[in-house]
Amino acid sequence: MQRSTANTEKREREGLPQIKAVTFDFIGTLVSVKGYNLEASKMKLYRAIVDAGFNVGQKEFMNAYSWAHEKYRVVRYQKLVEVTNAVWISEALNKLGFKTSSDDDGIKMAVNIFFEDYVSSFRLRKCVKQVLRMLSGDYKLGLVSNFTYAPVIYAGLRKVGISGFFDLILVSDAVGWRKPHRKIFEEALKKLGVKAGEAVHVGDSPEEDIKGAKQLGMKTVFVASQFFPLKALFESGLEPDTIAENMCEAKERIREIIGL
Repeated sequence: MQRSTANTEKREREGLPQIKAVTFDFIGTLVSVKGYNLEASKMKLYRAIVDAGFNVGQKEFMNAYSWAHEKYRVVRYQKLVEVTNAVWISEALNKLGFKTSSDDDGIKMAVNIFFEDYVSSFRLRKCVKQVLRMLSGDYKLGLVSNFTYAPVIYAGLRKVGISGFFDLILVSDAVGWRKPHRKIFEEALKKLGVKAGEAVHVGDSPEEDIKGAKQLGMKTVFVASQFFPLKALFESGLEPDTIAENMCEAKERIREIIGL
């Protein structure tokens, strides 16, 4: 706590707001994805649907699934309203003549099976634990993630061994809104009990993380990732408060912003 007090006094002398919380994106920012095969997961999904009692051909199901996925992708990315996987799987089956809902136990089980390989593909990026240990205790830590199925994020955090660092884990599936919508960031700030000017957000997506956090007045750290290299940031025209090529460099950039 002595370190936190010293930082507070330093920022007060410099006329800067005291940073009280740091929030992070998850996939891309804190973890990378290694060796994942989407088509293999789709096949597992199809087999799980058949095992759940839905007598449907593979091609029929895949075509209906692609149709429903695209329908809700538009809703998710244009309206920034999150829709969970079970909704469009159910709609795909209904299009094929079945009568289902997103609460169907068989569909829920199929969603879990679909994501098994994805969770297994998560790898903690170098220096992430160092960053979290540096901040833990002196700052409130939050995770703000866009994902259609919140259990994947919870399981992923446990897999890579960092779930215990966070005071708040907020997933778009649970909130109903996707980054960059201001409501998901507002919810995070509210639950952490801090103002926007007292928080820093660290993420790899120019649109979702940097634009989303900056519109509320949060400080922002862009971290290049396998999904969003530095080129993506430059092409977006967005300007974070600071930039890092990896999480090891982000550690130093975060230190500078919060005054460590």
